[in-house]
Amino acid sequence: MHFLYDLLAILIVIAAMPVFVMRLMREEGFGERLKQSFGFLPPETLAKVAHKDCIWLHAASVGEIVATSPIIKELRLQMPDRIILVSVVTASGYAMAKRIIAEADGIIFFPFDLPWLSRRTFARIMPGIFAPVETELWPNFLAAARKYHVPVVMVNGRISEKSLERYHYLRGVLKDMLGTVTRFCMQSTIDAQYIIRLGADPHRVVVTGNTKFDQTYTDIDPAEKARLILELGLKEIQPIIVAGSTHKGEEEQLFKALQIVKTAYPGTRMILAPRDIIRTEEIIVLAGSFKLQAVKRTALPCTGQYDVLILDTIGELGKIYSMGDIIFVGGSLIPRGGHNILEPAAHGKPILVGPHMFNFKDSYALFSGRGACATVYDEAELAAKILSILGNKEVYASMSNNTRTIIRENRGAARKSIVYLREFLAEKV
Repeated sequence: MHFLYDLLAILIVIAAMPVFVMRLMREEGFGERLKQSFGFLPPETLAKVAHKDCIWLHAASVGEIVATSPIIKELRLQMPDRIILVSVVTASGYAMAKRIIAEADGIIFFPFDLPWLSRRTFARIMPGIFAPVETELWPNFLAAARKYHVPVVMVNGRISEKSLERYHYLRGVLKDMLGTVTRFCMQSTIDAQYIIRLGADPHRVVVTGNTKFDQTYTDIDPAEKARLILELGLKEIQPIIVAGSTHKGEEEQLFKALQIVKTAYPGTRMILAPRDIIRTEEIIVLAGSFKLQAVKRTALPCTGQYDVLILDTIGELGKIYSMGDIIFVGGSLIPRGGHNILEPAAHGKPILVGPHMFNFKDSYALFSGRGACATVYDEAELAAKILSILGNKEVYASMSNNTRTIIRENRGAARKSIVYLREFLAEKV
């Protein structure tokens, strides 16, 4: 089965070559990303981390980087002399890591999971510990960790139902993969049960909580918030709705809801952050079809009024949430499974989501069960819920207070994760 996986991985990379060539011509910075994906890592980064028993945290994209940030901050507090390496898969994840993880000694793109490449990369770096974040389990990298006797600790582990199904296709190599991980630090009891169902040794599974409760990169002081409000041409007295991580099929419903809300509150603005920035122009055209004036964040400051601001930048959404009166979290009005609700929750905001939150069952159940998050099923319900919250100060205050309380009660996951990282680092000494 491992041979079939390797063959498939090689064929996928070969098949993707025409796409790589096209992106090389069109996408700035893709050449460096591709070079690192084939194992040609920056010499200056290697000089800082190679053969120094570094702690190597691997996070796929933006969401995992957000989860990684509190762990690294805690590592710096507890082990200030430890070398830290962070790897990512996506360009957006790389940009986010550069933005919010200044404490890392090196940030690289994760090489393709090809057998010789994995072994070569591991041999060149020789970390003291390898820590995949959330669901980042790659067969050949785990095989390399076994070969070089490097302990593997999954941190902030999360297994969605989709991942559960996908990993079953790897059942031929799954036993070796899970057997390589020395500790599974899972976000919740649901995630712990899922990883055990996949075949993890129950004695190696612990629940440490979700490190995203500990994130601080979204913190914003009053002066910075006032500057942003001025820069974005907003007014603190007007209702502001922030729609984060939206997908195709949701913006139309959001714009219909905005039209209804504006009949009661004409000055209402919407800040919309699409999950894929590449869709920005498409969304501007869509807004125009609803007679809503939309502008890009990168086009500001600009003269004139607008109804919708499209956030076409990376790493700003966490702080932009602080300016919203009500937050809608995308991927939930359509069956995508939802997105992280902890970033807006960090600002104590009332949160609205659609019914499809199956990728975040635990946090969704926690917030909705405590009255901090409300579920809507279409644009009519979305508009009605926004109007009811804006029109009732007691409801608004209750949702906000419940959100802040939940965040405060659930902090500490990063510190718990460090306990297990220290345990296996100590065993290597």
